[in-house]
Amino acid sequence: MRRPTIADIAREAGVSKVAVSYALNGRPGVSDDTRRRIAAIARQLGWAPSSAARALSDGKAGAIGVVVDRPAEVLGVEPFFMRLMAGIQNGLGEGQTSLLMQVSSRQAVELEIYRRWHAERRVDGVLLVDLRVEDARLDLVTGLGLPAVVIGGPLGRADLPCAWTDDAAGMTEVLDYLAALGHRRVVHIAGPAEFVHTRVRAQAFAAATARLGMTESRTVHTDYSDEGGASAARRALVAERPPTALVFDNDVMATAALGVAQELGLSVPGDLSLVAWDDSVLCRLVRPALSALRRPVVDYGELAVSMLLRLLDGEVVEDQAAAQPTLVVRGSTGPPRTER
Repeated sequence: MRRPTIADIAREAGVSKVAVSYALNGRPGVSDDTRRRIAAIARQLGWAPSSAARALSDGKAGAIGVVVDRPAEVLGVEPFFMRLMAGIQNGLGEGQTSLLMQVSSRQAVELEIYRRWHAERRVDGVLLVDLRVEDARLDLVTGLGLPAVVIGGPLGRADLPCAWTDDAAGMTEVLDYLAALGHRRVVHIAGPAEFVHTRVRAQAFAAATARLGMTESRTVHTDYSDEGGASAARRALVAERPPTALVFDNDVMATAALGVAQELGLSVPGDLSLVAWDDSVLCRLVRPALSALRRPVVDYGELAVSMLLRLLDGEVVEDQAAAQPTLVVRGSTGPPRTER
């Protein structure tokens, strides 16, 4: 169905397009009765101002943007992003600011999306997800003058406030728990090394395992997918001295690894303990249910969008930490049989 235009309203009301523009934009030049009649016809036709026209009139697009640079096959099955987007939408509520989300295939495409959004006045600000170690987006958005809040960090930059969680503390809690159970050989199956949160977790893993004397522990990297997690788990478990525990950077990989362990005839948790990052329904549905680090991801999204909206209102916004991850212990973790 064709979108109604100002010309349609003018034709229905029997007035000029200029009169309709004056009436709908609250400008003088038409009588109150004409203004009310034009507004009623606009509602009847289902007319709404375009974001481009609104941006030209008051400089505001009425939208914020999020670009997700992840493979579609990963994004489609990972609960984290769905819950994060739910939190962002909750934070926007029923106000007049909408969410514009786009998936990109690689970072060069993502950078071009920000340039286009800014040039076309499509968004008033953006949320940057999946902060990278060398992240070209940071200087790009600040150079464009595009307001942004980073989900991750903190960066310690006044021009780019961050909504973040203490991943290092979460990893330390996991390792202390596994050490108390008697584990000494632990493999951390992490996401891509380019992400800041991956580096933070890997560094915390190395520090904790060194402190706890887990000298045969290590981090390996993969791509967050179920195939990647299963492959990394299989390689670790068929080694000459396999780990007694695996710690995963997401729930999808941990769930896939549970199937690998069962294929190899390993008992979970008797032969192998599994811990997932970001507790989700996946962790609760499998058997045994997976021990997992829980973050209030929906609240995390709400925090980030509230910071961006305050920034757009002209407030000074500083880094803010969301709730710290906490370990939820379930049936996938226990003392290692080989270490008892």
